[in-house]
Amino acid sequence: MPEVSHTEETEKGEYREGFSIQEISDDLFSRMKVGNTYKADCIVPREDLRYLLVLHKDKDGNTHQGEMVVHKLIAEDVPEIFEKLYDADYPIERMVLPDNYMADDEVMMRDNNSSCFNFRFISHTNRISKHGLGMAVDINTLYNPYHKIVTNDDGTKEEVIEPATGKDYLDREQNFDYKIEKGDLCYNLFIEKGFEWGGNWTDRKDFQHFELPTDVTEKYSQMYAGE
Repeated sequence: MPEVSHTEETEKGEYREGFSIQEISDDLFSRMKVGNTYKADCIVPREDLRYLLVLHKDKDGNTHQGEMVVHKLIAEDVPEIFEKLYDADYPIERMVLPDNYMADDEVMMRDNNSSCFNFRFISHTNRISKHGLGMAVDINTLYNPYHKIVTNDDGTKEEVIEPATGKDYLDREQNFDYKIEKGDLCYNLFIEKGFEWGGNWTDRKDFQHFELPTDVTEKYSQMYAGE
């Protein structure tokens, strides 16, 4: 796997129109608290988050202004990825903050929204999820769903699909718009920056999902939890 290239501090760089990295302003911070991505129990410091503006194109070639909140650790890498996707006309349908959906993942994924930061702990732990850290990015979520077979306590098996409306897109042999494939431009750009793709997992599939490796994220989760 490529060596992680992220820097500890984000330096302000020069970007073309439509692309920028900003600290979290007071207005944006209020929006994130009202919209529930920065929840009352959030222990990730505001100062460690960055607000990105990037351009993206939909499948019809229309240009949109996208926005995303990420951890400062990836705040230089992510705009670079999206700039290359934009120049290559790689289609991304929608990119607004999860606050527009009151941080409801299912609703947001059904709307095919691409996003990053949404604070939450991993269930039954004090460890922060990778989205909760702002170190995981989901792209074209409806067409690249999460899928897992869960074995219940009684031995029965249950199929989990998120979003539920993404079931038709689990057949990855099909050709359809907004599909992420191993070896495509989106995949290659994220992998080059040291991210892992959920589509490569064997115990489950998360085709929309790119995350930093656990040995990177765990350090921050433990630090923020005071461990």
